[in-house]
Amino acid sequence: MGRPKTNDEAVGERLVVCATEMLATQPRESVTVRAVAAAAETSTTAVYSLFGGKSGLIAAVRDRAVAGLFREVSAVPASADPLADIYALAVAYRRWGCGHSHLYTVLFGGVQSFDPSGEVGAGDPIRPLLAAIDRAVTESVLAGDPTSIALSVWAAMHGIVTLELAGALDAVTAGSAFRSTVHATLRGWSTPAVFGRLRREEQDS
Repeated sequence: MGRPKTNDEAVGERLVVCATEMLATQPRESVTVRAVAAAAETSTTAVYSLFGGKSGLIAAVRDRAVAGLFREVSAVPASADPLADIYALAVAYRRWGCGHSHLYTVLFGGVQSFDPSGEVGAGDPIRPLLAAIDRAVTESVLAGDPTSIALSVWAAMHGIVTLELAGALDAVTAGSAFRSTVHATLRGWSTPAVFGRLRREEQDS
């Protein structure tokens, strides 16, 4: 019986899955080519053949996380209410994070940073959020620099999701905290007329 192929898609998939789990649960320096190959039940040659080495494998994990989050937030339909759209995007972010905890941890746990102030590419997960915020500013619903607003919204939703994934909050508590925190953040950036409307809606709910 010949040796198994070291450069097929199935082996590549196992390597990405194993690398994702290891990066999410272990110190990055301990995630070596040898360790990932052993976990994926293949050889180190496969890592170099398929990804060019450790950096290429980590890039593949990052690309999968970015693409997955982008698909999730891009599926949120636009409505006539930019604030509702921003909140819907935040909900999609939380849904993806909780459903793909290892990828989320890799994406925001040090392997990849989140920087809305940098150049935003066509497939960047922050793009739909920035577009919704730009529209809210243009329509005088929110007031402020869109990048600063995006950073504060991300900090709010990322904080709750991180606590939830760490087990510090159960799903019910996290859901309630997520809603109130994101809405409070949006109120803080809202124009005076919109702020009053939001406060009245909150009191009536």
